[in-house]
Amino acid sequence: MTDSKNRLSYFIKNPSSALWKLSIPMMLGMSVQAIYMLIDTAFIGKWVGNNALAGLGLIFPPMFIIMGITFGLGSGATTVIAQEIGKGKKQLADNAAEHTIILGIILSIMFIFIGIFLGDSLIKYQSEDLDVYNQASSYFYTMLYGIPFMVLSIFFRSILSGEGDTLLPMKVLGLGTLINLLLDPLLIYYFQIKGAAIATVSSQAIVFVIFSYLMIFKKRTYISLNLKNFIYDFNIFNKILKLGLPASMSMVIMSIGLFFYNSILGMSEYSTNAIAAYSTAHRIEHLFFIPIISLATSMVTLIGMFYGAKKYNLIDYIFYYSLKSGVIISIFFGLIFYFFSNTMFTLFTNDSQIISIGTEYFKIFSFAIPFVTIGMISSRCMQGLGKAYPMFIITCFRVIIISCSFTYYFIIYSNKPLYYAWIAIFLSCFLSSIVSYIWFLLTRKNMLKY
Repeated sequence: MTDSKNRLSYFIKNPSSALWKLSIPMMLGMSVQAIYMLIDTAFIGKWVGNNALAGLGLIFPPMFIIMGITFGLGSGATTVIAQEIGKGKKQLADNAAEHTIILGIILSIMFIFIGIFLGDSLIKYQSEDLDVYNQASSYFYTMLYGIPFMVLSIFFRSILSGEGDTLLPMKVLGLGTLINLLLDPLLIYYFQIKGAAIATVSSQAIVFVIFSYLMIFKKRTYISLNLKNFIYDFNIFNKILKLGLPASMSMVIMSIGLFFYNSILGMSEYSTNAIAAYSTAHRIEHLFFIPIISLATSMVTLIGMFYGAKKYNLIDYIFYYSLKSGVIISIFFGLIFYFFSNTMFTLFTNDSQIISIGTEYFKIFSFAIPFVTIGMISSRCMQGLGKAYPMFIITCFRVIIISCSFTYYFIIYSNKPLYYAWIAIFLSCFLSSIVSYIWFLLTRKNMLKY
């Protein structure tokens, strides 16, 4: 390579190896985070109780909105940076990264103010149980003031992904998670669910400081951040938003779906226990999403670079290689969830009803996992090509039109057993994967001219 930090030439020569070189460090970093989340949930479920577990379920949608918008815009920044590097325009890549940081500061301020004014309403909408509300509120408002650390850390990671570096984020996030794990038991013991939020905010603040020191002050990365001489460029900012907003809105739609699901489950015969089981299942299934998200995110970086460098044959290759790898991984996790979900749930609660509901969920969701993979890989590939809106439309179709509508019809209108809510999720994943793959084929045909 002409520059050891610019990995483009290596990626072109070794696309499959590059995918794993990008994905594995990301998987390891996210795995550490996932393990923390699971241990955090176990502490809360065992030490604080089922209402606290349900409270976590209520704050997940509003927090997921914040994280979703951030990750979506971050993925837009990743694509822009990767494409500019692929074209050999480092200065534009640097400028895109600087725009990303400024955007993160603006977003953080907006999220805090919106959370202050709407937080109570968002939580109360999902459940009328006062104790569950109090647990959720205590956690949410503690997390709210740590939002800037979380948002900017996600954006730092997105910038590094755009330049093809997933190793440094793994190290930094791994350290943050370790600190979180060390703080969790003590703080939860003394402050209950609020202690878990304090531990998270503290670790996120440390991660932010480390990223800032390495990327802005020490300049240890290929991308250069010089915020003192920042020059606003409407075209770059618009490109980040154009690619990132549809992905962000996709996450918002998913969060809205979680709001509806929690409210529907709250009206079911199992009420709070159904919400607790569903939210705990979400945290467990995150183990599956780690390798798939890592593959999809790394694929976006590679496809963005290949598209910028006009290496169209490599786009086909890396898409189908990612798809095949993802389906194999998804089948493996589907078998684990199907046969061992009961054992997994006993680690988080002693309540037999929550365990039974959660196990029933995984008996159905296990069959949806390969279709989730097909949909995610297909839609993220289109994002790497600069077409982000299909992801948003497909998410609307999956979450609102199929999943929420069918769940309402089954549970509220037809008074079906609770497992019909999980069947609705399976149907939404199956149908959206077909739409997503066909859309990718049409996009590929129109954009990739050999």
